[in-house]
Amino acid sequence: MTTFDDREQAFENKFAHDANLNFQAEVRCNKKLGLWAASLLGKSPEEAAAYAEQIIKADLDEASHDDIIASIAADLGEKASVEMVTAKRAELLMEARKEVLEES
Repeated sequence: MTTFDDREQAFENKFAHDANLNFQAEVRCNKKLGLWAASLLGKSPEEAAAYAEQIIKADLDEASHDDIIASIAADLGEKASVEMVTAKRAELLMEARKEVLEES
């Protein structure tokens, strides 16, 4: 194998690793977002866990996060606007990325 092939393989490995870490962070963020919304809705711990799972699955089914943000905002009604949910998601995504990087 040449040096070029080694470098190419290293870049491919890094890309795959980064994509995996990003996926893990997105899933963790969605779980946190679902749990946050469930707490605002006054759901029990069991209901909150189920709601968070529903959010995770919905995001995996959709290409955009906008759909789950709109769905959560609709569920929350007067308790949170789309902008508030979007801001909370951004905050939780940074937190989730930090956690995933610390664990890897």
